[in-house]
Amino acid sequence: MKQIKYITPQEAVKVIKSGDRVHLSSVAVTPHTLIKPLVERGRAGELYDVKIQHIHVEGEVEYANPEFEGIFVSEQFFVGGNLRKQTQAGYADYIPVFLSETQKLIREGYLKVNVAMVMVSTPDKHGFVSLGTSVDATKAAIECADVVIAAVNPNVPRAWGDAMISIDEIDLFVEDNSPLYAHDMAPLTETDIQIGKNVAELVEDGACLQMGIGGIPNAVLAQLGNHKDLGVHTEMFADGILPLVEQGVVTGKHKAIDKGKMVASFLMGTKALYDFVDDNPMVAMMDVAHTNNVHVIRQNDKVTAINSALAIDLTGQVCADSIGIKHYSGVGGQIDFIRGAGHSRGGKPIIALPSVTAKGVSKISPILMPGSGVVSTRANMHWVVTEQGAVNLYGKTMQERARLLISIAHPAHREELDKAAFERFGSHFHFVPKK
Repeated sequence: MKQIKYITPQEAVKVIKSGDRVHLSSVAVTPHTLIKPLVERGRAGELYDVKIQHIHVEGEVEYANPEFEGIFVSEQFFVGGNLRKQTQAGYADYIPVFLSETQKLIREGYLKVNVAMVMVSTPDKHGFVSLGTSVDATKAAIECADVVIAAVNPNVPRAWGDAMISIDEIDLFVEDNSPLYAHDMAPLTETDIQIGKNVAELVEDGACLQMGIGGIPNAVLAQLGNHKDLGVHTEMFADGILPLVEQGVVTGKHKAIDKGKMVASFLMGTKALYDFVDDNPMVAMMDVAHTNNVHVIRQNDKVTAINSALAIDLTGQVCADSIGIKHYSGVGGQIDFIRGAGHSRGGKPIIALPSVTAKGVSKISPILMPGSGVVSTRANMHWVVTEQGAVNLYGKTMQERARLLISIAHPAHREELDKAAFERFGSHFHFVPKK
């Protein structure tokens, strides 16, 4: 085991050259102690055309501001709120890719990583550190990068699974004591709560859950207190799962793989979540090549995948990444889990969304807004849930789908949607067979 020699962040980022691709660790462990001196080098005119790659980072993203055009190029696998305006304005860019394949782009050389800048836990007595709350594609970047720079931070939890790496895999070390980025759970709206109830009715005892962060996932979890022996295999989870663990609802005893373990690739929540993960053998933080692999997902029975959408048309096409031509988020792991749950025995792929936007616009529409990205195709669709109800589109014709989706649209928009369906499908759309 080598001896660790700490250097300053300013010294560490001197290894980055113009034209390099730099991969950043994600979400709560965004390595700002290394990003800041890198930005200063760019401001001083020392660098140009440095590609900064990541899934989603938290906090300030100064490198994507207009003043750094030509100096830094932000290339994201998922667009978060802090980079949305810059991406829509063209100062940052997006790489469309399934979350499961982000690591493939790196490992197979499509995206050559020159430098990986990551945040890790303090070393243990065996010479291992943990990537903590974000393994995702970062493990692949560490494996493939020419140089790995690690900010060693005692606030990073010692998570198990693929998160554990040897200090021998790291070239340069800096010290960091910054708190991890945290997200408090927002209060649930009445719409969230009703959607949560509708989704919870579809969740069976012994189901294996995939969910994200936000009001709807938290509302679903809040309704599962009387369920039994749920499992977790997901790309991420947040604080909403903790009460179910404490109540003994989440046991994972019926999982076919990773039995008894809560599997995820990254986390985002409060300090309570990070403390829960710390040195917890019940949690396995894994590479996205494992968490989001359709073949892996399908091995568990009753995989219940709960994902969201920005809009859905009357035939079941789901837009989840853009509003028209304005890019909003990303493909993420939606298709990975819709396919995995669809192939799981007793699995239920679910798209859950409010029936209307905050401005009252129907999220169920005759057609998607021009320019919108179709993340999940008609053929992928199974369950769609709003606060108005739940319908299963699987095996249904186009006209049947339209009728079902109109039934869970907001009442204020059903007549308009019915008219659009009639114009699309003709008079047979309103035909009622004789009994």
